[in-house]
Amino acid sequence: MSVPTLTFSDDQAGAYDSVTEVLRSAGVDLDDQLLTPPKSAATAVMAITGKAGSGKTLLLAELYKALKAAGVEVVSGDYESRKRRDKRTLAILAPTNKAASVLRLRGVPATTIHRILYTPVYDPEYERIAEWLASNGERPEIEGLTEQALDRAAAFYAANTSIPGALAAAGLRGSDFITGWKRREEPLDIGFVDESSMLDDKQYEDLREIFPTLLLFGDPAQLAPVNQSGAMVFDKLPERRVLSLSRIHRQDADNPILDLAHALGDPNLGFEQFERMVEQAAARDRRVVWGHRVEVDLMARSPVLVWRNATRIRLINAFRQVYGAPPDALLEGEPLICDGLELPLKHRKKRLDLEARGLIKGAQVIYLGEGRKPGFSRLHVMGAEEPQVSAASIVKIEKPDEEEPFIPFAARMGATFLHGAAVTIHKAQGSQWNTVQVFAPDLYAAARMGRSEAGQPLWKRLAYVAITRAQERLIWVVRNRLSMPTGPLGVDDLRASPAAPLTLEQPQPEELS
Repeated sequence: MSVPTLTFSDDQAGAYDSVTEVLRSAGVDLDDQLLTPPKSAATAVMAITGKAGSGKTLLLAELYKALKAAGVEVVSGDYESRKRRDKRTLAILAPTNKAASVLRLRGVPATTIHRILYTPVYDPEYERIAEWLASNGERPEIEGLTEQALDRAAAFYAANTSIPGALAAAGLRGSDFITGWKRREEPLDIGFVDESSMLDDKQYEDLREIFPTLLLFGDPAQLAPVNQSGAMVFDKLPERRVLSLSRIHRQDADNPILDLAHALGDPNLGFEQFERMVEQAAARDRRVVWGHRVEVDLMARSPVLVWRNATRIRLINAFRQVYGAPPDALLEGEPLICDGLELPLKHRKKRLDLEARGLIKGAQVIYLGEGRKPGFSRLHVMGAEEPQVSAASIVKIEKPDEEEPFIPFAARMGATFLHGAAVTIHKAQGSQWNTVQVFAPDLYAAARMGRSEAGQPLWKRLAYVAITRAQERLIWVVRNRLSMPTGPLGVDDLRASPAAPLTLEQPQPEELS
């Protein structure tokens, strides 16, 4: 059995062996660390599914380590060296910046799907530096760059394996060495996709075109993408191609948050019974809190998770009110959610520039202040590898009982944002926070409506997704109240690096009102 020294559960060990066989047929032998050209151009897809705590991420990380030890090169999306016939590659992907950052914190070099679908075009002169850093060329001589600058680039790359970061360490800006972006034309090799329950059919087909060997990691208990009729992409695979992990990994066996999440699988469990379980868990473990109000201090970095859009809008406006935010401007430190890009087709390059910086739909952002030009904002993109940017922005703040949102300022075109102090549970998929607040009255409303999705009561799927967003602490908020802040909003901890410019034309509770 080709299992590494780490002790797996039985189902993890079985899944590892099954993946090993798929990779061996694709020319990657993990046992002998032998790499050969792929034997077939046909796409091989396999899915590893399981609920939170079943060990999917651990298995992904161990497979990555084994592939790296075998000599497989990891493709990051920021730069790819010249192709060699004998080279085998691996890309580790997630649908969102935040999901990718969760993997990177565990030592897995993940990037977003978008960064693989679209690749940067480097200026030929600076591409020589990139090839040298990637050990595919001689040390170059570049006019205007000193030997000390190249040494800084080499030192940075040795520590971080990021070509753009290394070039920035040499004193170059992105606009110096990246001349544009293009959709990937040639296929890659092996792809791992985390949080694959979030994939829609179009993304799945894009990935199948790129990767001859594709491994999906997903949670079947989460919410399916909108307009997918409750189905996830791995539901369509043959049964022999879906490996299910059922046992909670031993390190998570005493986690009360995961205990609550897995309890939702009981078909006889009702909402009132579940709330009693939450209350009992809170009485015996500090990692679960029975909350009588929303803690406003947490909302700037960890949004309240809700089901109903009306609840989301009320919480956002209450957040702004208690912080004394003016009606015509944003405060530094207010959270935003990217809602897409408002750009005409002729500005395709600018769209790709924005998305490459992490401003994709659903990205979580902290407002750092006004930019140098009207309508521009300085932003910190949560979870992005290079988080600080300056971009043309269109900010929309929705108001209760008003059809049109209030727009405090806007560029003529650019990235659009909604406020992010509260988000729907659907949009929270793929993200995790140390502490998560779940607005229980919304889930009670879903339970009373009696709606189902994929044969399961909707409130259970919502509760499962919301609960499993919490890494360390879950606050189950049971009353429609909001605390007062203990201090002003702050961004000092986010000002560690300068913003990268993106040129683009133009405790006393209060009742929620």
